[in-house]
Amino acid sequence: MSTTVNASVDVDVPVHRAYDQWTQFEEFPKFMESVRHVEQLDDVRTRWDTEIGGVKRTFEATITEQIPDSLIRWESSGEKVHSGQVTFAAGPVGTRVDLTMTWEPETFLERVGATLSIDERAAERDLKRFKEFIEERGSATGAWRGTVDGESTPPDEGSTPPERRAAPPAGESYNDLA
Repeated sequence: MSTTVNASVDVDVPVHRAYDQWTQFEEFPKFMESVRHVEQLDDVRTRWDTEIGGVKRTFEATITEQIPDSLIRWESSGEKVHSGQVTFAAGPVGTRVDLTMTWEPETFLERVGATLSIDERAAERDLKRFKEFIEERGSATGAWRGTVDGESTPPDEGSTPPERRAAPPAGESYNDLA
């Protein structure tokens, strides 16, 4: 029996800023309690190291659909398959971020967590930390503005201003990288 978690948060930043920050997967350990490390493998694949209830797991996830300022959808591969999506929409103040994740609990502890809605509360806490992270920063740590619809379409470099791209290495400027 699969488990689905839904969580939402309103963040007091524009949609593009909330979305841009969410595309910086390697920053997730700063606001997601169970995420230890994320490595961006290419435009659509990431490798995740997590620890939940003392159980460590590593898995790869593939972005299956991505629409700038609107949606990111993914599914994992490996022994523990899960899928999910996050959507971004302008709200009365800032941006509404809605997260949905679905997976199959395997261990006794995972089944208990799902039954008692512990997973949903953890997702709500993670989104609250995301809110604090992006609101305190005032700007995203980077951005990826491409689209994904089964395959990656990279952004046009000219359409992504330097202040919205990932920061260059220390001591270098964007002009040094051209």
